[in-house]
Amino acid sequence: MSPARRDVATSLSPLPRAMAIALAAAMLLWSSVATSAQTRGAATAAQTQASQSEFSVRARQAILVDADSGAVMFQHNADELAPPASMSKLMTLAVLFRALKDGRVTPETEFLMSEYAWRTGGGPSGTSAMFVPINTRVRVDELIKGIIIQSGNDAAIAVAEGIAGSEPAFAKMMTDEARRLGMPKSTFANATGLYQPGHLMTARELAALARHLISEYPDYYAIFSVKEFPYRKHKFINRNPLLFLNIGADGMKTGFIKEAGYGITASAKQGERRLIAVINGAATADERKDEARRLLEWGFRAFGEFKLFEAGETVGKARVWGGDRMSVPLMGNGAVIAVLPRFPANQKLRAEIVYNGPLKAPIEKGQPVAKLRVTSSTEATSEIQLYAAEDVKPAGTWKRGFDTLLHMATKWIP
Repeated sequence: MSPARRDVATSLSPLPRAMAIALAAAMLLWSSVATSAQTRGAATAAQTQASQSEFSVRARQAILVDADSGAVMFQHNADELAPPASMSKLMTLAVLFRALKDGRVTPETEFLMSEYAWRTGGGPSGTSAMFVPINTRVRVDELIKGIIIQSGNDAAIAVAEGIAGSEPAFAKMMTDEARRLGMPKSTFANATGLYQPGHLMTARELAALARHLISEYPDYYAIFSVKEFPYRKHKFINRNPLLFLNIGADGMKTGFIKEAGYGITASAKQGERRLIAVINGAATADERKDEARRLLEWGFRAFGEFKLFEAGETVGKARVWGGDRMSVPLMGNGAVIAVLPRFPANQKLRAEIVYNGPLKAPIEKGQPVAKLRVTSSTEATSEIQLYAAEDVKPAGTWKRGFDTLLHMATKWIP
């Protein structure tokens, strides 16, 4: 869905019923759909102000998302680029896990600890290291633990050189993988997260990357919860402090460099719900731990799932160009459920149907064509995929010509 081309439905047909459900469940009010950039901008400013009055963090950047739906519960400077430090090793692992999944690498594959990797990220570097001896070959499954548990910079560089031949070439693979995953802002200059100009990520894209790793590589994700890793004469303790708290945390990655402060990308699961929190720019390690814990606990306590539409119920309509009908009804894949605040205190909900529009015929029933975006006055946002409820066949030449004139007149140009 291109951000530059959004059409907002002028009505949500079953809104009265959805509003009744939401009000009964969470005492929320549903506002009319915003149809102009000015209205959306004013609403966003009001939502941000309301968000800060309800919950705030001391870190420079933060975001909290629901892992299953991607719903955003809290955000603070979430689109601000900043050095991610060792949290960028999540992308190092994403490239490695993809190579493992594709069969280009196996867990038994051995990579060399070159002199460059040893000096830049090993013992001589004075940074977090796995302390692999120079010119030693190390199995990939050991390097994965060295990266996840010890945050070994030497292990990350060995992986980079083993896969791409050099760290700069691997950094380009990391940036390319970010684009493939729909992360337009992140850029990488190395495999470690050590400070280098242009090595930048946002909190939002770190959260998106965490969601990808959890859903796409569940077997490897289990390693993030391992608390100890014995290697040679060392016993490394997992650097994620949340693993040692009773909050359901089972991953993912901390980071620190002086240019960025302290950060953490963390995931926790309570019952069937999983949340992902990103904190960056904290002043101390203790502040990082406390803010991440507080953010996750608040998310589990203050948010829940609410059914807005029943399975098979029409949510709204999307405009169609060149079809045998002017619009197509939309519905969810089953019940339409949004993650929203439990205790809203005079909040309002704003709903809009977003899609690249107008849609072009033919359209098949069940085809994903739009999203329902629900935003609370605390800036919590849920997006639910919507599907065509009926087939739309191509129209004849006369009808397509009429649609073209109509779109040009109303600036709805496909």
